[in-house]
Amino acid sequence: MTTDVPEVITIAMMRQVLSVPLLCDALDAAGFPRQSPRLPILPVTLPEVTLIGRCRTTLWADMAHVDARPYELELQAVDSCEPDDVLICAAAGSCRSGIWGELLTTASKNRGCVGVIVDGHVRDISRMRQMGFPVFARGANPYDSRDRQRVIDVNVRVEIDGIGFCPGDLVAADEDGIVVVPQAVERDVVRAAWMKAHAENRVRDAIRGGMSAVQAFDTFGVL
Repeated sequence: MTTDVPEVITIAMMRQVLSVPLLCDALDAAGFPRQSPRLPILPVTLPEVTLIGRCRTTLWADMAHVDARPYELELQAVDSCEPDDVLICAAAGSCRSGIWGELLTTASKNRGCVGVIVDGHVRDISRMRQMGFPVFARGANPYDSRDRQRVIDVNVRVEIDGIGFCPGDLVAADEDGIVVVPQAVERDVVRAAWMKAHAENRVRDAIRGGMSAVQAFDTFGVL
């Protein structure tokens, strides 16, 4: 069974067709079975949105002293965003403060950033929801990050649940979870996920038409 695949699959096209499970399946087939953090990082603003873009990374650390230069690196990270970037906030799950909120969303969105993934907590959720900005996080926390947490490095490889997120990697997030696709295998993985999406459509139609699950799997080889 073959499926026509466009020569170029843009990020905008991916958002219309692909999902985190489809990309995970394609990564499994490519020999990359551990690209999705097993952590409760969930959509807190727009639960039905599939966020897909390129990683713009920040590494965070807890602190317990007065910060002489508050917000310095996080503001630099926001100002460095380009269209289709997804800001990755690697904060090791800290609940010390809400490290992302309305003002950072406003500034990053102006730069073309399409969403944020926070291994930690956020605030101003209703305002960010009104702005239509996809935010994935561990939960909510009303405390400001000043003198509690800060960015200690930007645009470097970071880890969430031991999985590397590198600047420029393709990242996707939806209600099912988060997945990062290494750049070295991105083209093949995206094409495989695209083909599986269309194959699943045919399987679904066949089952709805009365074909049994066993027969559908035997016929299409897709589950």
